[in-house]
Order: sequence, then structure tokens, then C-alpha cells
Amino acid sequence: MKQHKPWFDEECLGILDQRKQGKMQWIRDPSQSNADNPNNVRRDASRHFRNKKKAYLRAKFEELETKIKINNIRDLYRGINDMKKGYQPRTMVVKNEKGDLDADSHTIMAR
Repeated sequence: MKQHKPWFDEECLGILDQRKQGKMQWIRDPSQSNADNPNNVRRDASRHFRNKKKAYLRAKFEELETKIKINNIRDLYRGINDMKKGYQPRTMVVKNEKGDLDADSHTIMAR
């Protein structure tokens, strides 16, 4: 499974599961006491996710700052582009025996 959010860990999965269980409990028994619980859990989960993402970004920015201080410009721009664009796999063109373009490396690996 691809992980699109590197800050999303096992703790976040547990909180997400609690949020789903609270909503299912409210759907089964829509009383007022059950209506308040999912809202509180949802609010706490959103707060936790927001803080987790903020801490991840803060650490990433500090890492980029250290790259500036040690004059490692190539890694700095690599990190900036990674944050802006996300991970993008590089495609490599492969030629067959005749010299014609056959396919990229991703389709060859899938075979």
C-alpha cells in the first residue's frame, strides 16, 4: 500500500478507527448522548492529524535549513521539489536489440 502522507502512522490509524466506531455507534442508536460523542472524537482526531502534520512539516523545514547552512544546495532543491511535487518516479527508456524504443522501465519490471 502506498503511503501518500508520511506523517500518518499507527497512532493515526488507531484514532481514525475510533472515529469510525463512534460514527457507527451513533448510526445504530441516534440518541443525543451518542450524537455528542462522535463530534468530540471527530474534533480530537482532526486536531491530532493537524498537529501531526504540522510537526512533520516543521521537522522537514528544519532539515532543509541545515542543508542551507552546510551549503548542500543540490539536496536542498531536491527536498524543496519533493515537498512541492511529491514523489514522482523517474521513467527510463529501454531499447530492444534493434535499437527501437521498447518501453519504460516500469512496464518491464511489471512483467
